[in-house]
Order: sequence, then structure tokens, then C-alpha cells
Amino acid sequence: MSLQTSSRLIALLGHLQARTTVTGPELAALLGVGERTVRKDVERLRELGYPVEAVRGAAGGYRFGDHGRLPPLLLEADEAVAVAVGLGTVSAVRGIEDAGALALAKLQHVLPDRLWRRVQALSESTDVGPVDTATNVEVPPVDVALLADLATAIRDREGLRLFYGPGTDVEERVECDPYRLVSCQQRWYVVARRRPTGRWQALRADWMQLRTPGAGRFSPAPLEGGDYAAFVLRDVAFSGWNVHCRIAVDAPADEVLRRINPTVGVVETVDEGHCVLVTGADSVETVAVWIGMLGLDFHVTEPPGLVAHLRTLAARYAAAVPEQ
Repeated sequence: MSLQTSSRLIALLGHLQARTTVTGPELAALLGVGERTVRKDVERLRELGYPVEAVRGAAGGYRFGDHGRLPPLLLEADEAVAVAVGLGTVSAVRGIEDAGALALAKLQHVLPDRLWRRVQALSESTDVGPVDTATNVEVPPVDVALLADLATAIRDREGLRLFYGPGTDVEERVECDPYRLVSCQQRWYVVARRRPTGRWQALRADWMQLRTPGAGRFSPAPLEGGDYAAFVLRDVAFSGWNVHCRIAVDAPADEVLRRINPTVGVVETVDEGHCVLVTGADSVETVAVWIGMLGLDFHVTEPPGLVAHLRTLAARYAAAVPEQ
């Protein structure tokens, strides 16, 4: 089978899936081929195991078996959620957002209802923030079962009880009302209101250990403005990194904002010619890369580890350049 034929069969599958019934002439026009080619392609699909039926009568044509539906796609629960995670995060990649959304919509027709409800909860509960810049720290793995449980809690307005912290020795007992999942900076966060204070916080999913039963249902009081991804960027800049710092920059805030990746941090105005970049990362090396890419004069007084690393870099770069 040629590449051209394979591509046409994939397109034919898409048209059959998108409509309950479609006629031979309609398919021929959509594919840019003759009706005889359409008939041959339908036979090829049948040979490959696809249940394409011929419908007779005035409203006849072709449709998938089971009254126009594809047979269920045989995926385990975690596999289905993993597919949804992958399709959801491509929305942050320019140029393929619509294709990812369309593919996710098509999943509805091939997943059993039980799995589709789980995938749908994740899709409807997730926002995607800007793509992260590079880091020299290993990215935590995604626990797809945990993401699905969190999405279900968001959909059903069920409070969470959990242990929270980056390690077993630093665990905090948390009760909260979850509102949104956000995929940002190669990590997953739950934007939630802490109980009993109602304070908003972005909680890292990889620092969570859910406890059962949950904290009971809650009445929603959404984030003002509804931009959960932007909230995560702000909250992480102040509290969500292993390394936090405030960088004084000898430039206006709008100049710094034009030069940074949105995931890097928050910019605070000092005066017309100076600002402070509130930023952080999982290592001092990554912070040094970010502020070095500004191309502007800056001043750092803390944390000590970052100051020491910048001194080492300064000596290293100076030694790399021959004296004039």
C-alpha cells in the first residue's frame, strides 16, 4: 500500500467518524478521487477490520458499524488518561493546538463511557501554562492515576485531604477545595483554596499523597478573573521552587517583561528605570541561566548559594576570555 493510499485511508476514516452516514459522492468530493476509488478504499478498511457498513436507500451511503460508532478502543484506565494528558499539553505548542483538540474530541467516539468520563474530567479541569525553559534538574514523573483522581474531585466539587511536601520528612496535612489542574513548567499543579482560611494556593501534584476519605463536597467560589494558569505562575514564583530570589534589575519593568519567558517569574516596578524580578528554579544553575539571558545589569545579594555560584561563573567566564 502506497503512502498516498495510506494517507487517503486515514482521511476516509476521519470523515466516516465525523458523520453518522456519508454518501459515496460526498466522500469522493472530500477526498478528491472517483467513486470507484472510494469503493476500493472502503473494502481495504473492511479487510483491516473496520466495520464499514453500506446503507441503502435515499439517505444511504457509508457508516461505521454499531449504528455509526467505532468499536471501543481497548485502553486501560491509566493509558486513556495518559493519552488525554498528551493531547491536552500539546495545546501549549503553537501550530498544533486545533489538531490536538480535534483528536481529543474523536476519542469520545472510541472510548467506553466509563473511560471517557475519566478522560473528559481531566480535559475539562486542566489549563496549560507556558512551556518551560530548560532545567538541569530531573523533571518529576507524572502519576496519571493521581491526575485523574484530582480531575474527578474538581468535577464533582469534592474536597481533598492529603499529605503535602517534597519529601517524607517534610509532610504537611492539608485540606483544600480543588478548582483547577494546571500543567506548567513541566509540572502539574492543583489550584485550590486551603481550609479553613480559604487562601488560594498552587499545590504541586508530585508533592501530594491523597488521603481517603476526602474532605467532603464544597460550594464553588472560583478564582477572581478565572486565569488559573497565571495564578500558578505568580504563586510558584514566590513559593513553589527549591531556590527563590529577588533580582534587582537596572531597567524598567516593561523592558524586563519583554525579555523573559513568562514562566521565569514576576516583575515588580521600583521606579521608571529599575525593577525587581521575583524568580526561582529547582537549582541555582537554572536561575543563573535565566538572569544571564536578560542582557541587562542586575544585582544579587541572596540567597547565598546563588551569590556563590554567580561568583564562580564570573571567574570562569573571565578566565575564558584572553586578556587584551
